[in-house]
Amino acid sequence: MAGMGSRELVRRLVGFDTTSRESNLALIDFVRDYLDQLGVACELSHDETGTKANLFATIGDDRQGGICLSGHTDVVPVDDQNWSSDPFAVAERQSKLFGRGVADMKSFLAVMLAKAPAFVAKRSGPPVHLAFTFDEEVGCLGVRHLIAQLERREVKPLACIIGEPTSMQPITGHKGKRSIRCEVHGHECHSALAHEGANAVEAAAELIAYMKGMARRFRNEGPFDPAYVPPYTTVHTGRVIGGTALNIVPKHAEFLFEIRNLPGHDSDPLMQEIFEAARRLLPEMKAVTDEAAIDFHEISAMAALATPEDAGIVRLVQHLTGANGTGTVSYGTEGGAFQTAGIPTVICGPGNIVQAHKPDEWIELDQIVQCEAFMDRLVDRMDQDRPLF
Repeated sequence: MAGMGSRELVRRLVGFDTTSRESNLALIDFVRDYLDQLGVACELSHDETGTKANLFATIGDDRQGGICLSGHTDVVPVDDQNWSSDPFAVAERQSKLFGRGVADMKSFLAVMLAKAPAFVAKRSGPPVHLAFTFDEEVGCLGVRHLIAQLERREVKPLACIIGEPTSMQPITGHKGKRSIRCEVHGHECHSALAHEGANAVEAAAELIAYMKGMARRFRNEGPFDPAYVPPYTTVHTGRVIGGTALNIVPKHAEFLFEIRNLPGHDSDPLMQEIFEAARRLLPEMKAVTDEAAIDFHEISAMAALATPEDAGIVRLVQHLTGANGTGTVSYGTEGGAFQTAGIPTVICGPGNIVQAHKPDEWIELDQIVQCEAFMDRLVDRMDQDRPLF
């Protein structure tokens, strides 16, 4: 099994249905066995259920920092999508590979594994770390376990490259994201006696309207960063549930909202502003019932990424890709988590995010070739007795 080519490994990895609701252990076992045949030891960190795991492996002297190559193993669902072929069996047509995850982001994982023998053969230089995470697509949940694992190490990686699909261009920034569920508890009664009730739907609507005002404020007043589209922090409500019948004052309402914040525009004060707006609604509701409450539950959180342009890992990735500059992306990644842990991170991988998450997800074969060349140059760069950057 060891020493497989990138395309064969793409085929093998896509063949594992690692939709976020499913276990990823079969894929993790495959990767562990593959690396074991190369003499590379692996560490696993599981979720609370034991049905999912991260894998972390070090090739070389782990007493040095080295570079971490990281990617997530989970993919988004194919439910209700019209595929031309089996999404979990790679198809090749017109110099493209089709299958769920070929762009986001199993092709990068495949190239990592295909080049592992070359990293093993290095005579000297710093180590390379390989990280495979779970549940990125549902809020970057698995990487938290991995970061906790790295925090316990005596020596952490000096930097990280995450192979999300960027068409092999270095990306140094993205917005953060917080997803929240808000539950409003009021008091129900007949609508003819509305004054005796505490209308949970109306309280939720007032709070949603307040957050819409926040969104307008950021749109009109900033802060702004022209590197992003849109160039300001957004606040968005995506789902509202409440009430049972028109002639009943609703006791319960629930809504989901998110904040996508610019790097440097801390979301904590924004959440505090929302909490305070909710507190201002409670006295009128509690005058009706002491059980009135507005509760917030964080669904997921993704830190923003803002790697300085003069960081060593940025210069290294520019050298490896031949790119003169860097960019930002509108989607989130696990990069913010690595950066928060003190590990500077660049996003750079094969494929284009435009092709991800869709039916007939695809990647151009040339993108895989470019990623292979990138890895070959990284091997050469690391097989030297001098600092990486």
